[in-house]
Parts: sequence; C-alpha cells; structure tokens
Amino acid sequence: MASFAFALMTLGFPAVAEKPHVLFILADDYGWGNMGVHRRDAGSSPEEIQGQAEVQTPNIDALIDAGVLLDRHYTYKICSPTRSSIQSGRLAVHVNPINSAVTSQNYDDPVSGYAGIPRNMTGIAEKLRDAGYRTHLVGKWDAGMATPEHTPKGRGYETWYGYYQHANDYWHKSTVFFATGEVDACLNRMKDLSMHNSSYSGPVRNATSLSAACEEDEESDPACYEEYLFKERVLEIIRNHDVSSPLFLFYSFHLIHTPLQAPKAWLHKIDDMVKAAGGKPFDDQNRRLYAAMTLYMDAAIGEAVEALKKKDMYDNTLIIFTSDNGGPIYEPGAASNHPLRGSKYNDWEGGVRTNAFVSGGFIPAERRGKKFEGIVNVADWYGTLTELAGVDMEDKKAEAANGWLKQKGLPLLHPVDSVPQWKNIINDKNGRPDAMHLSSKAVLMWPYKLVTGKQPLSAWVGPNYPNCSTVKSIDDHNGPLPAPDDVKIFGESMPLAPTPEEVDRQTWTIDCGAGCLVNVRDDPTEHVNLAADPKYASILSKMQETLKEMNKDLFNPDRGLDRVAACDVAIEQDRTFGPFVHAEDFYSPAPEKDFGQRFRDQVLSMTLHTLNSDKVKEPFVSALKKMGTKAFQNMNTDKCLVPSREAVSEQYTQFTV
Repeated sequence: MASFAFALMTLGFPAVAEKPHVLFILADDYGWGNMGVHRRDAGSSPEEIQGQAEVQTPNIDALIDAGVLLDRHYTYKICSPTRSSIQSGRLAVHVNPINSAVTSQNYDDPVSGYAGIPRNMTGIAEKLRDAGYRTHLVGKWDAGMATPEHTPKGRGYETWYGYYQHANDYWHKSTVFFATGEVDACLNRMKDLSMHNSSYSGPVRNATSLSAACEEDEESDPACYEEYLFKERVLEIIRNHDVSSPLFLFYSFHLIHTPLQAPKAWLHKIDDMVKAAGGKPFDDQNRRLYAAMTLYMDAAIGEAVEALKKKDMYDNTLIIFTSDNGGPIYEPGAASNHPLRGSKYNDWEGGVRTNAFVSGGFIPAERRGKKFEGIVNVADWYGTLTELAGVDMEDKKAEAANGWLKQKGLPLLHPVDSVPQWKNIINDKNGRPDAMHLSSKAVLMWPYKLVTGKQPLSAWVGPNYPNCSTVKSIDDHNGPLPAPDDVKIFGESMPLAPTPEEVDRQTWTIDCGAGCLVNVRDDPTEHVNLAADPKYASILSKMQETLKEMNKDLFNPDRGLDRVAACDVAIEQDRTFGPFVHAEDFYSPAPEKDFGQRFRDQVLSMTLHTLNSDKVKEPFVSALKKMGTKAFQNMNTDKCLVPSREAVSEQYTQFTV
C-alpha cells in the first residue's frame, strides 16, 4: 500500500493511505436548469425567483459545496451510448453511438452485432475487481443484454438489481411505450426487473417489487416504487460492506427519465417546499412531476451519503456524479436546461454538457467548494478510476478479439481512449486541450464547437419550463415532439407528423448544414453563430476537416434486427427481459408454471412469431406507423394546472427556437 501512495504522490496526487471507496451516481435525463446550484445566480426576475423556488436539491448542492463542480463535463446526447462509454472507457462514437433495441442481433457478427457494448470489451468493474474492489450495480443498465457477457454480471459486477433497457414503468416494471419510446418485437408485453448475486441470476420474483398496488398510497415512501427498491438495495450494500476491501458501487437512477411517475407524498412535499421558498403553485403538471422526482432522487442520494458516514466510509470515499445526457425538453420529458440551448438528442450544450461533480471525503480540503472548468468526457472516468486503483486501462481482451475480427472482415474494436482526470481536477488543469469527438455531427475544439446537420429540439427554454404555453403549443401542433429517429416500431423509425417538413417544425429542428460555429467559452448559451463571419473562416474550415477525419473512425457496426427469439426467452423467464443468446446456463431455475400460465405463454409466443414473420411484419408495422403518427398529433402529454389557459400572458411563452 505504501508503494501505491508513493506512486500517486509522484503523479501529483495527494498521498492516501488506501484506495478510495467509489460511489458513482448516474442520473438519467437530468436537466441543467433542474439542479439547485445552477439556479443560485439566475437573476431577480419573477420567473427566475419562481424557478429557484421550484428546484429543490439540498443534498446535491451540499455535496457540490463540499466537493468540486465539474463545469465542462460532456457526455453523448442520448443514454445508451453514454452508459456504454462509462463502462468501456471509449468515447461514445468509438463504442455505441446509437440507441438500439435490446432485442437486436446480427447473426453475422457475434462480437458487435448486438445492442450496447461489443461482447469482447472489458468493463470498468472487471478492472476494479482486478484491483481488489468489491463491485455492485444498482439500477438502469442500458449497455446491452443479448448474451451473458453483455450483462452487468458479464462486465464484472458481483451483484446487480435493476433493469436492462432504456426505461420501464416505475410501478409495474413493464416495458410500456411511454417508458421505452418504442414498440418492440415483444409488443411491449414484457417486464424488465432482474438481479444477480452469488446464488441467483434472473428475474426479480418478489411480489411486492412487481406490484403496482401501492401506486395510490399516500405513504411517504411506497415499497413498490422502483426507486425505493433501488435505494434500499444501495443502503443494504453499504451497511453490509466489509471495509477491509474497497467498494465500487454504481448507483444508476431511473430518475428522472420518463414515464413521469412519483409517489403522491412527494408531490405534496415539493408543493410545500416551493411554498416555503416563496414560490407560487406549479402551473404545469409535468413540471411538478419532474420537480418531485428530482427531489426524490436528491433525498435518496442524501440517505446513501448518510449511510457511508454511519459506516465510517465517507472520509475515504470518492463520489462521482453525472447525468447521462442533457435534459429532454420535448413533451413529456419536462426537463429544463435553462439557460443553455438545446436538449437531449442534439449536440448543443443543453444536450451534451451535463450536471456533474465530484465529492466525498477523498476530495483534498484545499479543492473543496471549487469549480473545475477543464474539459471532461464521461469516458474519462474509466481511466481515472483504473489509475486511482493502481491498474492499467489497456483492454487486452478487445485486442485479442481484433485478430479474429480482422480475419472475418468485421469492424475492429477501438482501444480505450479515456483520459485520466484526477490529477487535472486536483491541479486545476485542462486535460483535454485537443479536439474531442462529440458525435458524427459535432466536434469540440476548445473554446469552439462545430455543430452540423439537422439538430432537433434546438431551442432555449425559460426559467419555468414546461408551462401552460407549452401545453397550448402541443395542442396547436407546434411541438415540442420527441426527436424523430428515436421513436420506433419493431426497430424502424416512426414519423411523428404527416410530412418530413411537419416533423422538423414540430420537433423544433434546425439545419446547420455544413456547420454552425460557436464559442462556448464566451457564448455558453450558443446564441451567436460565427460560421458566416470571415474572421472565423479558417477555424470553421479546420473544424470541418477535423470532424470529417474523425468520422472515418466512427464505430457503427450492423447491430442487426429486433429478434423474436428474445421474446421467447423472456416468456420462459416469467415474461422478463434478459440474455437470449447462448444463455442456457445464465438463469437460475424458475418456479414451475401451472397449466393456465403455460397455455397463456404459448398463445403469446405464437402471436409474436406470427407478427414477426416475413409475411405479416411489414403490413403490421406499416399500419402501426400510420396509427402512431395520428396518435402523436392528438396526444395530450401535459396539463395546464391554472383555470384558464387564455390567462397566460405572452411574456410567459418561455421557449424560443
């Protein structure tokens, strides 16, 4: 241990007696303007004061005050790529730049022909286990599940309690359309809540956990609410941890992703807190729900921190917090990235610059309460943690696979390109001065950012968003609808409006063409496009060429099609999603089903196979698309909570495109 401490000192790190415990907290779809710290200096207008009253995150704010706020932390613009990036140590463009259905499979590529992280990449938990860490994951995964190697178990986590795909219902744990944004090959008939430990691997079978009976309870913390289950599991892990070994606990919230669902008591609690802070009652249903869910997440984080302190672990714990992407400003996403431009699904700061900080007793005293403005990519936590743990970040498993992939003419696996950031954070030094590949349409070359092509949801929203004017906008078919490419039926994009022009208009899409150029240091809200200014012609040209060259290295293999085989395995496993390729030995024995359940399962399987057959699938999907387009044009996704929408003044129309 002394040699480890000496090695850290020679690298410029503070001397430590032991490897730190790590609590990695990942929020889902957390808006920039929904974190209290970002509201502190917002201004004195009535709208800003109201916004400040509504954003209640006392535990997160306290951790930031005792830690380091990461002001320039970047992720990918959607969730699965970011999560794949964290676990694999690659930029999202080098591991998984798309949201694929978890049921995808390409029969011709047994390494990369699935959703999520390619099969032969080494996960961060595997690396930390090699360093002596005990590794646990609680919550959302969304980094692949097709084979056992894709699961948290296959990526090095000793235990896991959570769900595999983009989202599920907080009460029923079902894969309803409003959770996942897609109609899958299983017709959204499956549940998604699983676990594994040393003695069990498979669906969660606890009746209370799977019940929605407590959805209408007035109690403060109903036991069937998904985030309650996750929080209790996190607290159990901390309480039972043997402190002779370092802990790596990955706490991956479902919050604050849709569907917008919160226990009733927390709606009342946020109402009371807003009133106590001098604010008016919420005028928008979704904004109220989002605020209550944010408050619940904040309280759960507070309980986890308190458990670390009671266990005498906090003083040697590094807490890492980030969101997986910017907040979704479409309805019913209900986030606010105020004052930043954009949203989840685009490359503006509101889509890729995320709430992030480090905290805990491991932070040196002299750095507490500071702001770090160096560039950090979410992939950098892989290299940061491996370096702190004293293991290398090289991925030998991926290198070995590349020999076989090259022979077969299949896409090669990119090496780890994480940048260890701890030394930079401690010494207040920018560790990423070079170009950073944000997506196939964007590159950051500090302080400039190039954004190209069509960018949906390219708007600025006001301090209190969404609001009654947003509800009226949706009712009048003026948006904001979700990004068009991520609403899918059987893996195919579904048009949200009758024509492409209407899709663009109702998704608030602008076309940057060959490039919009912004200086994000001097113009963090991205109001000024410098692309037409002759003074910036050389910078624009250089960045366009850089993006073109970087895109030659884009990793985007054929992930395959939605496979009904995934539904067959799920039906066998109590209608619960899980690995479906070479998974015979993955699952623990299931309870015997009675005749009635076996019959119902067989009917469902036959139905799904018929609908996924070559003859039926195409007309069926076509019909669903037409129905879906019409439904989106008549969907009530939010509700105004004031008596008369006409009473809403023009100044309260808080979005501009």
